[in-house]
Amino acid sequence: MAQVPPLEFQTYVANKKADPGAAGGFDYGYVADRQTRATFEKIAPVEYAIAAVVRAWKEWGRNEMLGHTVRVTENQFPRLHALNVKAAQTLGIPTPTLYVGQNPHLNAGTFGTNEDAFILLNGSVVDHFTDAEILDILGHECGHIQNNHVVYMTALYFLTYMASAFVQWFAYPARVALLAWSRRAEITCDRAGLIVVKDLQVSMKGLMKLAVGSKKLYEELNVDEYLRQYEDGKRGVGRLAELFASHPYVPKRVQALKIFSETALYREKAGLGPGGITMSECDARTHEIIKVIG
Repeated sequence: MAQVPPLEFQTYVANKKADPGAAGGFDYGYVADRQTRATFEKIAPVEYAIAAVVRAWKEWGRNEMLGHTVRVTENQFPRLHALNVKAAQTLGIPTPTLYVGQNPHLNAGTFGTNEDAFILLNGSVVDHFTDAEILDILGHECGHIQNNHVVYMTALYFLTYMASAFVQWFAYPARVALLAWSRRAEITCDRAGLIVVKDLQVSMKGLMKLAVGSKKLYEELNVDEYLRQYEDGKRGVGRLAELFASHPYVPKRVQALKIFSETALYREKAGLGPGGITMSECDARTHEIIKVIG
């Protein structure tokens, strides 16, 4: 069985308070992500839920998740290991532990605490995505670690998939707050993935593959045609279902990523030369895209 370092909520709190970047995040982070995390300490249900979840995760949650996975090392799936190392080094963080698990859904996740984090990559991702696209995904997950998202993501996962019905009802206010934050955090980490892979087309195609899920159709994907769905999706009551989703709808993520690619910050990190919009303008335009109401 895969082994994961122990999780201690007290350690998490102490390190978070000692880390000046814990609330502020990093220069590419979406401002609404940072602002929402800064308010969590003032919302008692969120803090109580996180404390309880980390304790439960330490006792049995991590073993439940990792009992049937395989740890990636230099000798076990070395190609994936090299991609994981590259993603972490590009963002300037220690290389996180990476596991591959059997799951047909095209997805990956980061769990644990900010100090003891690991990435779980579904095996289906390896079958459907190119190495460059996997690098983007690992960059996205490393972005969660770099921006101190991990304990909140673990709490949201636990409350959604592993807690009893009673606990889910009791912690409903915390779950709603975490879902709203999670949609903003995904924007931050889509940007991290792009910074790592430095290829907008790769990042956009990877996101679009999540929506299609068919190897036979990937080569026919048309970005411009796909983005028209963003305009159509802004109308109708059905859009409100996104309020209960952990991720923004994929067309919104693609559109937001295109805006980030226009920033001076990204152009500098990607070696594309001077020019570009400010991060303030980027965040303002992004807000108009990913907001659900208003």
